[in-house]
Parts: sequence; structure tokens; C-alpha cells
Amino acid sequence: MNEFIQSKSTHLDKGSLHGERNNLMGGYSFTDVAVEAPVSIAILMCTYNGASFLREQLESFNDQTFTHWTLYVSDDGSTDETRLILSEFQQRWDAGRVHVFEGPRQGFAKNFISLLQRPQVNAQYYAFSDQDDIWFNEKLERSLAHLVRLAPDQPALYCSRTQLVDAERRTVGYSPLFTRPPSFQNALVQSLAGANTMMINAAARELIMQLPPDAEIVAHDWLAYILVTGCGGTAIYDAEPSLEYRQHGDNLIGANTSFKQMLLRFVKMLSGRFVTWNDTNLMLLRTFKAGLTPKNRAIFEHFEGARRSGLTSRLRALRRSGVYRQTFAGNITLTIAAFLARI
Repeated sequence: MNEFIQSKSTHLDKGSLHGERNNLMGGYSFTDVAVEAPVSIAILMCTYNGASFLREQLESFNDQTFTHWTLYVSDDGSTDETRLILSEFQQRWDAGRVHVFEGPRQGFAKNFISLLQRPQVNAQYYAFSDQDDIWFNEKLERSLAHLVRLAPDQPALYCSRTQLVDAERRTVGYSPLFTRPPSFQNALVQSLAGANTMMINAAARELIMQLPPDAEIVAHDWLAYILVTGCGGTAIYDAEPSLEYRQHGDNLIGANTSFKQMLLRFVKMLSGRFVTWNDTNLMLLRTFKAGLTPKNRAIFEHFEGARRSGLTSRLRALRRSGVYRQTFAGNITLTIAAFLARI
């Protein structure tokens, strides 16, 4: 089951997790939600030489309307003032509010997965964070409002659009607005949203905890989307931005919204990069194959078969798989890649 949300959201009041108000961006109301016990959120942030913008990100955590959260940080060997800033906030905030660990120093994706898999990290929901964004005040509240309505034993993931800003926080645009529903068929060929917007429930975390320790990972946000949808969970895409996504020279991954960046991604796809990414994702997905729903197992097999086949059989199997990207241009690119055996 997957859920696609453009204009409607559910509100959690700061104290009681129920209530109703108008969304700050105007127009839609939150539906009443009630839970029987306090809800805990773990904010997961990986850092590496992020001193330039880290304070603003931490302050945006402090300004959240939902306050029952704990911050867990995995620092991957920063040599700037990142650790000093984290220590400053550890002393400033309540004891136990911030926990800092040493990262594995094997790249950003490995750092994040290692943090998520740490036994010291424990909560009902897990919010992913970058080190250089600025969260809207109601980000945790809004994310939680969507997830708390769902059965806790079923994997679930929330994500959203972002407001793009430059290094000085001037708005330069928004991430693409997607209009097709989230699904495993989409996840196989596209990551839906950035990890910096994501929140998952404990059941989704349990899925990710099953990754082998030596797993090669393309992108942890893409992998989370694949696993949650593939194993019968719920993916929610919110068309309302939930944070300021800062674009600057030190970004590991940017928003890829300009024509030049989209053209570069197209060239990389045709160069074989997309094939390599799919190889890596599918190798991991095979270890989860028993947990896929029957429908998604068939989709997976059609997609794998398409990648091994000649042109006619490839196109037929790809059509049977039903895979799709979120935009018209993305699907044109996918079709060209299929013709050229670059999937």
C-alpha cells in the first residue's frame, strides 16, 4: 500500500498529538489524530566538516513545534569546528538530548546506515537530516502526523519537496513537484525525494537493519524507498516543502534541478552509471526477495529479466514490470536507456 498526498495533511498538536489548524502555507486543514502514549523521534544526522552551516541546522531543531526528540550524530572525522559546535549544543541543551558517535569513514551512505543500525539509537520514528539545511518549524510535527495514522507493524516512509536556497538562504526555487503515486515500480528506477526530508517508522528501520554490514550502497534514501515499497509498506510523498535545502559548493549531492544538471544526469545514465547503480540496488534487493510482496516479486523478476534480454524481449519485460519515473522527461530518458541497454 502506498499513499500520495499533495494538499492534505494530518496535524499533531505539540503536547497531545491531536488537534486541528490551518497549514502555514495556506489552504488545507489537519485532521484530528490521537495516540495513547508519548511518541519519540530520533533525529539522525551525519556530519563531516559542516561547521559553516551546522549551527543554523541545530537551531532549526530547537525551534520545532514537536519537542519530544533526541539527536544522534555520526561524525565521519571532521577536521573543522564541527565537533566543537556539537559539544556546544550538548552543553546548552538538556542532558541526553545529543549523542555523538564516530563514523566508519567509508562515505556518507555507509556513515548514515551505520548510525541507523547503532543499538544506542532507539525511538518509534526516525527523521533523517543533513548538516546544512534549515527545517521548517513544523517539519517533525507534519511528518509524524502522516505516519502516526498507519499501523506501526508495517514499514512506512514520509518524504516531501524542498525549498531550494543558496548559501545566504535566498530562495532559488523548489525541488520538482511529482504527481505520480509512490510505488515499488517507481522506486526501482528513481529515488523519490532527498533523505533530508525523510522520516521512517520503527518497522522500516527493522528492514534497513537487515542490510549486510559490508553492503555497498548507492544512496540510503533511494534504498529506503525501495525496501519500504517492495516489502509492502507505505510511502508518503508530501507536495508541500518541509525544509530549506541549501545549495552550495560543499554539497555532496545537490538538487539537480537546472537544465545543465539534468543534462549531466542524462549523460551519466547513458554512460553506464545507471546500470551500475541498478546492479548495486538489485544485488541488495535479492537478499530481501523473500520479503517482497508476491506482486512486487513479479515486478522485480520482470525488471531483472529485462536487463538481461535482447532488445525486443527487454522492452517487453520492461513493459510488464510497469516501472516508471515521475516526469515525462524522466520516462523518455528511461525509454532511451532501455533501447540502448543502459538499464
